[in-house]
Amino acid sequence: QGKFTLLRDTRTDGSFLVHHFLSFYLRAGCKVCFVALLQSFSHYNIVAQKLGVNLTAAKERGQLVFLEGLKSCLDLLFGEEQPGQPSPLQFLSESTCDLRALFDFVRVSLTPTDSDPWKGPVLLVDDLSVLLSLGATPVAVLDFIHYCRASVCSQLKGNIVVLVHSSEDSEDEENELVVNSLCHHSDLILWAEGLATGFCKDVHGQVKIIKRVSLQQVGEQDLVQVYQYKIQDRNVTFFARGLSAAVL
Repeated sequence: QGKFTLLRDTRTDGSFLVHHFLSFYLRAGCKVCFVALLQSFSHYNIVAQKLGVNLTAAKERGQLVFLEGLKSCLDLLFGEEQPGQPSPLQFLSESTCDLRALFDFVRVSLTPTDSDPWKGPVLLVDDLSVLLSLGATPVAVLDFIHYCRASVCSQLKGNIVVLVHSSEDSEDEENELVVNSLCHHSDLILWAEGLATGFCKDVHGQVKIIKRVSLQQVGEQDLVQVYQYKIQDRNVTFFARGLSAAVL
């Protein structure tokens, strides 16, 4: 409880980690607010069904609050938003670019009521880099995460999982600034990377697991583990580097 997990991908697609955490927390009985800025609801629902979770049913019973960023953007641009209900992405149509409306949406969605049977609140964001592409400033994005951590992690004793894209040779300085800042504040970093040697059908990439021990114990080294992985239709196989069944 109260943990901030950063999912980071470089030269590969780390969305399989998002699908894992989404299905994991729903099966665990947690209340999930999913800010989905990258794909449609039907996309996430199809993948979740392969993992044994029904997102439509989770929405209907109030366990899942789903913000479909693609649809919200179109509704704002074409003036089709609901009257009396400000859009969480209100900054798109305003001169100020703060993300207060998005934070209010998260806070209201995850604040428990007396009748809630859920175990704990979870905020899941896929992916944070999209907010920068939509015109939000790095300061606004980092402020949004800071307030979400104060509300979800500290006050509600919940968890936050955020995906960001990064690249060592990227010229997008704003995105790299956000990624590096989040790395310093994360309790756990799962960093998915493509293979330096290029594409391989039996090894799709490697994931670096960084447990930030230094956040709690000053002077301690962070724990780092590296595994390679292969994504299958309904599962992901992990193995030590160089120990793939195809290689052996």
